[in-house]
Amino acid sequence: MKVVIIEDEILAVEKLERYLLKYDQEIEILAKLDSITNAVAWFQKGKEFDVVFIDIQLTDGLSFEIFNQVKIQKPVIFTTAFDEYAVDAFKVNSIDYILKPITFTDLMRAMNKLKSLKSIFNPTDFVEKVEKIASREKLKDRFLVKLGNHIHSIKTEEVALFYADGRTVYLVTHLQKKFILDYKLEDLVSVLKGDEFFRINRTFVVNINAIKDVVVYSNNRLKITPAVRVEKDMIVSREKVSAFKKWFEGN
Repeated sequence: MKVVIIEDEILAVEKLERYLLKYDQEIEILAKLDSITNAVAWFQKGKEFDVVFIDIQLTDGLSFEIFNQVKIQKPVIFTTAFDEYAVDAFKVNSIDYILKPITFTDLMRAMNKLKSLKSIFNPTDFVEKVEKIASREKLKDRFLVKLGNHIHSIKTEEVALFYADGRTVYLVTHLQKKFILDYKLEDLVSVLKGDEFFRINRTFVVNINAIKDVVVYSNNRLKITPAVRVEKDMIVSREKVSAFKKWFEGN
């Protein structure tokens, strides 16, 4: 198995390399890269590899920038000391997210998962299957919300809609309860079921079960009447009308 390591801490690289060879002495470490710049340059050479281990915080920025510059169609295993990037990690071909300090058990579990996936699916559809699994893993069943000094757990199925007011994002339940949510609106789409929730514009993400009525609005846009009360008009932006109709029809 050919492995690429992207990590800027020498001790972390040595530890990871030691664990990999302990797991399988036949593993070949193709490259040890310490920055976004070096990683992009290496991947642009088009060399063959099987899996990438990537730290998230590198000397020249977050490693997610690598995926913006080159296409990596192989499984990725993230290693990091921070847990707040898990959602972003599963937007790429990530099959695991290991928190530092890494243990041999952590690495063994990740490698066994990788081997299991490879044994079940042939190479042509392996990446596609990884993406589907990652997508399922990142979907949220519950959200933590704030009410004063109290924190509550709300089931996703109880949510009628999300909306942004300035920098604050609110969650509104089917029972008309409103809570402040510690999420950016753009990040919500990636953790919600696509057949149940749709982002209609820059302000709203709505649950299909919370739509009471849809009418044609000015300039061929659509206006949604929700089953809950909101202070702002819910207008489907012009560029999303076509996609919204397909989504609405599919449900």
